[in-house]
Amino acid sequence: MPAALSALTAYRRIFAEAPGSLAFSTAGFIARMPMSMMGIGMVTMLSSLRGDYALGGAVSATVALAAALLGPQVARLVDRYGQSRVALRATAVTVIAMSALLLCAALGAPDWTLFVCAVVAGCMPAMGSLVRARWAHLYQGSPSLLHTAYSFESVVDEIVFIVGPILAVGLSTSWFPEAGPLAATVLLGVGTLLFCAQGRTEPPVHPHAHAAAGRSALRTRGLLVLVLTFVGVGAVFGSVEVTTVAFADHLHHKALSSVVLAVYALGSCIAGIVFGALKLRGPLSRRFLVGIVTLGVSMLPLLFVKNLVALAAALFVAGLSISPTMVTTMGLVALIVPAAKLTEGMTWTTTGLAVGVAFGSSAAGWVVDAAGASGGYWVTVAAAGLSVATAFLGSRRLRSAPEQREGARVESGGSDEPAGRVEQLGR
Repeated sequence: MPAALSALTAYRRIFAEAPGSLAFSTAGFIARMPMSMMGIGMVTMLSSLRGDYALGGAVSATVALAAALLGPQVARLVDRYGQSRVALRATAVTVIAMSALLLCAALGAPDWTLFVCAVVAGCMPAMGSLVRARWAHLYQGSPSLLHTAYSFESVVDEIVFIVGPILAVGLSTSWFPEAGPLAATVLLGVGTLLFCAQGRTEPPVHPHAHAAAGRSALRTRGLLVLVLTFVGVGAVFGSVEVTTVAFADHLHHKALSSVVLAVYALGSCIAGIVFGALKLRGPLSRRFLVGIVTLGVSMLPLLFVKNLVALAAALFVAGLSISPTMVTTMGLVALIVPAAKLTEGMTWTTTGLAVGVAFGSSAAGWVVDAAGASGGYWVTVAAAGLSVATAFLGSRRLRSAPEQREGARVESGGSDEPAGRVEQLGR
């Protein structure tokens, strides 16, 4: 009970000390719902309208890959011109493209029209990065509060991925096929409007600092290590989802796959709540490495499960490492990337995750077809091993990145952030 009260106090504090934070976080939650609804909503819609799961999967993958490619570019514009100015325009384009896609699907237009609309829809803003950028602006001088805020947003992400797919599938199957993607589109539009209306918490733009920081945040020392590591982490996520569905289907309980995956997300959600209330010490780079190694080791039991109960237990344990690793990673991004490039830096990390999910899903599907339902977990373990190896090989760059970042600030005779932020975040 004392631990629960301590956690509640920690989370209450981040909202109490930053007026307006509850409003933008709530709006960000609404605007993030589509990221878990669009993919499965497309598959459900097109499989119902045209009886083609492959087409639904291809259109869904097109949206995801387009978002991975266009997301960092939209984020660069956000850093340069401001969240409201760019996010509203990008969302308007996405809403128009999604509306056109739904019309094409309903009216039986040629398949290629669906893919054209899907590519354009990929310019949607990465709302999770925009929300975290606001927290970073509010608590840039308070590492403990920023840690709690990032933990809270990680928990929100898990809730999104628990509720979103159920909502999308439920609407499309109980109302009409287009209902799931349509609801996702409406939530994106409404959530973004509410989010951008919270002008007093929007981070200021630094146009001159943005230009001086270089052409891309990806060139920041250490960021590429995080992005490449997260390609492996994304492949873990993608392969787990596909293989779990196949494993449950093999045991003639396919409908229970969503319950098992919800248990996986629940483990991450619980860990995120606890992690956010902890007062941690030590360099973020070390915490990141420990998190990646823990995530990798936690995937090994998946190779030995024989039933859904054991699988759910193994996934729950595996999920415990996800939120803490995500929180630490976003803290590292905030530490090593210039403030003028923060949104882009966070978006590059989630882009690596999205690319990994796409590859992991494809590889797991191929292995399941070739070697059986549980064989896909070998892809999971291999992807986890890849992320651990990448983190180890890049650990020196991650350790030195904050010092070089601070050195560059001192040599330039100025700062794009309050003094002391680097030292505080690195404790």
